[in-house]
Amino acid sequence: MAKRVAVIGAGVSGLSSIKCCLDENLEPTCFERSDDFGGLWKFTEDSKDGMTRVYRTLVTNVCKEMSCYSDFPFQEDYPNFMRHEKFWDYLQEFVERFDLLKYIRFKTTVCSVTKRPDFSETGQWDVVTETEGKQDRAVFDAVMVCTGHFLSPHLPLESFPGIHNFKGQILHSQEYKSPEGFQGKRVLVIGLGNTGGDIAVELGRTAAQVLLSTRTGTWVISRSSDRGYPFNMMITRRCYTFINQLLPPCFINWIQERQMSKRLNHEIYGLSITKGKKKKFIVNDELPTCILCGLVTMKTGVKGFTETSAIFEDGTVEADIDIVIFTTGYIFSFPFLEEPLQSLCRKKIFLHKWVFPSSLERATLAIIGLISLKGSILSGTELQARWATRVFKGLCKIPPPQKLMAEVTKKEELIQRGVITDATQDKLDYILYLDELAACIGAKPSLLLLLLRDPRLAWEVFFGPCTPYQYRLVGPGRWEGARNAILTQWDRTLKPLKTRVPPDTPKPASTSHCWRAWGGPVLLASLLLIYKSSLSKWMQDRLSPQLGLCFGCAPWSSWAGRLASSVAALRGGD
Repeated sequence: MAKRVAVIGAGVSGLSSIKCCLDENLEPTCFERSDDFGGLWKFTEDSKDGMTRVYRTLVTNVCKEMSCYSDFPFQEDYPNFMRHEKFWDYLQEFVERFDLLKYIRFKTTVCSVTKRPDFSETGQWDVVTETEGKQDRAVFDAVMVCTGHFLSPHLPLESFPGIHNFKGQILHSQEYKSPEGFQGKRVLVIGLGNTGGDIAVELGRTAAQVLLSTRTGTWVISRSSDRGYPFNMMITRRCYTFINQLLPPCFINWIQERQMSKRLNHEIYGLSITKGKKKKFIVNDELPTCILCGLVTMKTGVKGFTETSAIFEDGTVEADIDIVIFTTGYIFSFPFLEEPLQSLCRKKIFLHKWVFPSSLERATLAIIGLISLKGSILSGTELQARWATRVFKGLCKIPPPQKLMAEVTKKEELIQRGVITDATQDKLDYILYLDELAACIGAKPSLLLLLLRDPRLAWEVFFGPCTPYQYRLVGPGRWEGARNAILTQWDRTLKPLKTRVPPDTPKPASTSHCWRAWGGPVLLASLLLIYKSSLSKWMQDRLSPQLGLCFGCAPWSSWAGRLASSVAALRGGD
């Protein structure tokens, strides 16, 4: 059984890993190379330390109820979407509440993590660290790698002919902090993800011109949905996931595209996804307006550069470019791991449930946070850490490495033959992935049991937002406050908005909200009842004469009539 655990990195996933170790009575030691916790959420004025940090004006794109630790809700007066300073304050409250600071060694770099000679028997690791020039070696029973996937900037200069002749300034988004110094400049932003959209919008207010280049296009969604409620809370629901599993993917995609186009005609804004490319989404409230006002100009992919110009794939040329900003993502790496383990961990297909390397004889190394989710990464990494610590203790089991490697090999063959697609490049479904992890530790809520014991809670869990508190209702790590947190999640959502309540505001606003939230599911249930009633009527009209003749008695007809009447009564006697 593992006791001493090394946690590498004190960011969002590192902090939850420390707490999960403590919850399982393990002894964590966290190594953080900077002088503070929070990882990329700790803003600095520059990136001289080589670490990726948030830019000054960054605002979260997942609302607070969907992006909190599962047993530590945000304070009710926190805004639903917040600036990075406010989010870091939340992390500080989390650290103080669970007394995590004493387990973190700051300004300490992990140099190497290698297997002990007796690893096949003990599963132990040698961890070499360096603090202010002094190296130290220690033995750990398990290791949790929490460095995330924003470690090394991806700067694909070789893909742009002539870029080395370009005389302007070239930056990666990791180096961007604020719009200062961009006044009066002509700026080209390459890449349309969340970061590319944010930077283009911000520079559009100060630069002389901003060009935003994308080869694939994207769907742009807002932080707020219809009537202003947080978008994440309105779409991330178990009832919708259930329906999505029943309907064909092509039909679901058609519905989504219709909804997106209803809010914004992406084609006329130059944002529509190129045919044959995978669909993707970004969260940006202002990009369409900036395009409409001419502050941002959409362009196709860049074909090449001259000394002062950019040549695009559609043949157009933009001259006098001063600055090029690449928002082309990051390459995740684990320089402290030995080969071939380092290369193996870079391939997500070799990570069992995106956590444990499949080739290890002992499951004592966990990669936490190397995932892309259609939702909050924080919630996913916390469940990964909860599962990993229970595997370390021997309370949860995973298949032997021989079986895992055989499955990976088979999957690789099917991908090469084109039978299946490589899902490791796609974002994971939020609810399905979290449910999968929760089932491994016995923390997945049972809707049937909830319906029998607590119908009100069951309704909220199935039809309401799938907030992280749902994974604290049952099983190991159960939190007594989970039920109340779920039933009051809308109170905390609406609280920061109630700063001005006009005296003549009608009270029934909450009823309207409930109808908007539950109208769809209620309508679905109604349709099922109507269908049931129609089926009963058809049986009465079509089958009762034949059955009456078969049985040679009239009572069948009257019985069928009573059945139809009962169904009608269920529908409200219409």
